Amino acid sequence: MQSPRVAAALSTAPDPLVVDLGFGALPVTTLELASRLRAVYPGVRVVGLEIDPDRVRVARAAADDDRVRFAVGGFELAGLRPVLVRAFNVLRQYPEREVAAAWSTMQAQLSPGGLILDGTCDELGRRACWVLLDQSGPISLTLACDPAHIERPSDLAERLPKILIHHNVPGQPIHRLLTDADRAWAAAAGHGVFGPRARWRAMLTALRDDGLPAETQRRMGRDAVLTVPWGLVAPS
Repeated sequence: MQSPRVAAALSTAPDPLVVDLGFGALPVTTLELASRLRAVYPGVRVVGLEIDPDRVRVARAAADDDRVRFAVGGFELAGLRPVLVRAFNVLRQYPEREVAAAWSTMQAQLSPGGLILDGTCDELGRRACWVLLDQSGPISLTLACDPAHIERPSDLAERLPKILIHHNVPGQPIHRLLTDADRAWAAAAGHGVFGPRARWRAMLTALRDDGLPAETQRRMGRDAVLTVPWGLVAPS
């Protein structure tokens, strides 16, 4: 989540408020998000939202951090004006035709310069994909994984956001991206002797050399990341 846009939004907001939308049966993601953000942005406030009042009651009882709140709310964000919304595994449950309206509802609640992360991840966080949006629309798509637990980049297809998952078919831009990534991954097999992360970085270099406008991965982290402009993958 530490993209330059996200970092700038959190560091420049006078009172950075982050919403974790749809935290689930237990508040694990909200509390973990708060802990990780505060290590970099000590003044950040985090609110976990759920449409199920019972889940909110459970979260409030389990929480041991008085700087994290839990409330009932959906895409209207409970009337809050956050600088960042994390909405993971939420829109996955909805028909694709409802995505645009959900985005619009959340965008209307953002504080100036605010951002939304609409994504999907697996249970262990080893595979994740998300769209980054601002108040005007989608900005980019990010594919992220622990490369030690994939056979090829297209394994991430099952975790594409709802707006893209049904478009992973020949002739669509997202299918082309995954196909190109698989080809570059196969060509970088020799780098695997240095580990899967080295192979991923070689794949990114090859894709950029072929003209793909992929962002440079900023640090030697555990996860491997591929971020491209939204216009490159938007459904045709």
